[in-house]
Amino acid sequence: MAKKNGNGTEEPLEKQLWKSADKLRKNIDAAEYKHVVLGLIFLKYISDAFEELYDKLKAGEGEYAGADPEDKDEYKAENVFFVPEKARWSYLLSQAKQPTIGKSVDEAMDFIEKENVSLKSVLPKVYARQNLDPTSLGELIDLIGNIALGDAKARSADVLGHVFEYFLGEFALAEGKKGGQFYTPRSVVELLVEMLEPYKGRVFDPCCGSGGMFVQSEEFVTEHQGKINDISIYGQESNQTTWRLAKMNLAIRGIDSSQVKWNNEGSFLNDAHKDLKADYIIANPPFNVSDWSGDLLRKDGRWKYGTPPTGNANYAWIQHFLYHLAPSGQAGFVLAKGALTSKSGGEGDIRKELVEADLIDCIVNLPAKLFLNTQIPASLWFMSRNRSGKGNGLSFPYRNRTGEILFIDARNLGHLINRRTKVLSEDDIQTIADTYHNWRNTDGNYEDVKGFCASATKERVAELDYVLTPGRYVGLAEEEDDFDFTERFTSLKAEFEAQLKEEAELNERIAANLQKVKIDE
Repeated sequence: MAKKNGNGTEEPLEKQLWKSADKLRKNIDAAEYKHVVLGLIFLKYISDAFEELYDKLKAGEGEYAGADPEDKDEYKAENVFFVPEKARWSYLLSQAKQPTIGKSVDEAMDFIEKENVSLKSVLPKVYARQNLDPTSLGELIDLIGNIALGDAKARSADVLGHVFEYFLGEFALAEGKKGGQFYTPRSVVELLVEMLEPYKGRVFDPCCGSGGMFVQSEEFVTEHQGKINDISIYGQESNQTTWRLAKMNLAIRGIDSSQVKWNNEGSFLNDAHKDLKADYIIANPPFNVSDWSGDLLRKDGRWKYGTPPTGNANYAWIQHFLYHLAPSGQAGFVLAKGALTSKSGGEGDIRKELVEADLIDCIVNLPAKLFLNTQIPASLWFMSRNRSGKGNGLSFPYRNRTGEILFIDARNLGHLINRRTKVLSEDDIQTIADTYHNWRNTDGNYEDVKGFCASATKERVAELDYVLTPGRYVGLAEEEDDFDFTERFTSLKAEFEAQLKEEAELNERIAANLQKVKIDE
């Protein structure tokens, strides 16, 4: 999946593909172009899966003896989407050089939706638009047609799924602020899943974006030799365009998305899973939402620990998650860091009730610059309905953590991938997750580390007025005094001299350019 680039280093396939696809973008906005590219990757995936089964049915061997390769029920029985002839990749490839290719792809999307009820209103029909040049579209079809070419079809599904997810992340980066509305950075999702360990049961995300939490949960189960069928997923999304991305993202992974619902009122006003009690809730709700219709929900039954303020949805989300947790359920979610200390609109009182009810398990302070759509500092909350360590029925028993909260300050972890964006490395994720597991699990070997982690009693939290900022509990790291003044001074002096030189060169260029400016007198 990699080839050598100009520097002689390996470049992953998905990176090469992204560069080529981005080159074909030309004057189209990333926000619009993502539907063009992701729709084609999805089409290639379902066509590959269809053709693999089609070939087996046509050969008519073994269990497929006497089967009709054009019988839709044969595909339904194997959980494969039925692809009509004029929507198959081979047909589109034959039309790729025609000026009407855009119309052909739109029609293909229509044909597929008509034959597969679960894809109704999901697929993009954006290919005949005037700003999408037919030649570029034909080249894009050729490019995507080459993904995993020659691989076994089962392998190609995995490669296409990986490419789809990578492209989602790259489009989110390209869109910047708006990208964060449909995409939670992969390293944050990995950390949540790695800490929660959703091996078995119902996984719920009531603000699911493009479905990254579900994909990562399934990957986690697979990587740890669990059974995919042991978890089932439930979701809700209020943005229809984002919901479509989620449905495609899950279908390309072979994940059942029948319980991932869309309605434009959203989870507070129109809860699509009213009776669901989930074993795991994993979510990244939008931060500090002020227009969440709180004034219409003052007496809602979900506000068991206090009515959230109408001007901020943070504590509404927390209580929405708790409402949907099973008796031994656990939740892990992202919130704006301000929710750890805020007292406005009664938020401090609700936080006190949550602490006293023994629902908060762990708080993680995250590094800045992890999120694409906001510079607001963020934290992770982990909550559990049962912290006694009894009756969990889980394969990894937990100890009794009643009356304790673990605080982790991870602000110094992560590394920059560009000037605006940080990611957590695999080692960072492992360090944080291991700390939590060592504290939580019966066989753990936990101890406080100054400046990084501390286990605090409920009484200590009460002393600090129920403020949950990890820095208050973990203290300052003990640093070794290995500061070398001469080395530091020499380095700073060289850096300053280089900046002075650069400034002089820039001033010369500006002066030269000013000389060229002619002013009519």
